[in-house]
Amino acid sequence: MYTASSSVSAPPRPQRTVPAQAGSGPFLDPTQAGRARRWAGNVPQPLSGRIDLSGPQGAQLRKAIASVHRICPEFHPVQVLRRSGRSVLIVGTTGRMTAVAKCLLDHSPVWTERFRHEIGAYRAFVRHRPPVRAPRLIAADPENCTLVIERMPGRPAALTRHPMEAPPRADVRAALGAIARLNAWRPPAGTFDAPLDYASRIARYHELGLFTDRDRDDLQKLLHGLAHAGGRQGMGQFCHGDALLSNILLSPTGPVLVDWEHAGWYLPGYDLATLWSVLGDAPLARRQISGLAQSAGPASRDAFLVNLMMVLTREIRTYETAVQRTIREAPPAGSVQLPSGAVSPGEEQRLLLRRLHDDCALARRAVRAAVGTR
Repeated sequence: MYTASSSVSAPPRPQRTVPAQAGSGPFLDPTQAGRARRWAGNVPQPLSGRIDLSGPQGAQLRKAIASVHRICPEFHPVQVLRRSGRSVLIVGTTGRMTAVAKCLLDHSPVWTERFRHEIGAYRAFVRHRPPVRAPRLIAADPENCTLVIERMPGRPAALTRHPMEAPPRADVRAALGAIARLNAWRPPAGTFDAPLDYASRIARYHELGLFTDRDRDDLQKLLHGLAHAGGRQGMGQFCHGDALLSNILLSPTGPVLVDWEHAGWYLPGYDLATLWSVLGDAPLARRQISGLAQSAGPASRDAFLVNLMMVLTREIRTYETAVQRTIREAPPAGSVQLPSGAVSPGEEQRLLLRRLHDDCALARRAVRAAVGTR
C-alpha cells in the first residue's frame, strides 16, 4: 500500500466486527469502514432569499446573469442556490416554471470541456429520454458555458459528498433502483462518448506514484480480460458518471438524477463503484452494492473492481489536496474555539482521507484476489 503524500494524523479507531453474510465474498468485505464525527460547520445554511449584487462577487454574479439573459430573456433570478470557485447556480423563474441557471466561472480548458459535455447530455435527453427522471433543458450556450434547466422537486439523498451517517435504507434502495435502470439503458450509438480512458488513467496514476508496479500490472490484466469478454461487459455500460447521493433528488414521484457532466460509456459498475466509495459509514449498503456488482459473474466483478480503484484513487488525490490547502489556510492554533466534541475541518478531512486509504487497500486486495482467479 502506498503512503499518503500528506500527514494523516488521527486517534486510533476501534475495530468493529461485522458478521459475514452470504454474497459478500472475499472481494469486498466492508468491515474496515471508519466513522468520523460530524463537524458543526457541516450543518447546511438556509438560502438567503435574495441576490446580493454588491462588491466584486456581485459584479461576477451580474455577468453570469447577463449571460443567462442572452439565451433566456424571460429568466428572473431569485436566489443563489450554490456558489463555488468554478460555477454558480441561480434559482429563478421562466414564466410559471421554476428554473435553475448554471454558469461556469472558471473557464479553464478542463472545466469548460466538462460543462459542454453536460450541455451535450441534456441536449441528447431531448431526443432520447433516459429511463430515469432528469431536468428538462430550457436553454444552453456552450460557448459561454451557460445552462438553464427546470428545477426538479425533491430533497437530496445526502447533503455532502461523503455522508457522515448511514443514509436510510429506503433512500439507498431508491438510488440503486434508479442507477440500475440507467445502467440498463442503451442510447443510440454516437449519442454519448467514453469520458474515461482506463489505460491512460492507469498509466498516469502509476507515473504519479499512486499505483505500484503490481497495481498497474494487475489492473492491466483485468482490462485485458474484459476487452475479450463477450456480451454487455465487453461493450460497456451507460453510466451517470458521478452517481453520488448528493446528485440524486428524492421526490414523491421517484428519484431525479442531476449533474450529468460525466455521463457516458464506462466499464460496467462505474456508478456502483462511485456510490460504494462514498458510503464508508454504511457497511450494509456497501455489502448490497458489492453483491450487485458480482451478481452478473466474474467479468462484472472485475469491471467493478477496476472502477473502484479508479474512483478511490481519484478521491484520495482530491482530499490530499484539500488537506494540504486546509493546513496552509488554517488559523493559528488556539485562535478558533470549537464547540465541545466538534472536529475541525482539517481533522475531518484527515479522518476521511485515512478511511479512503483503508478502502483503497481493501480494493487492492480484492483486485489481486480477482487476478488470481483468472
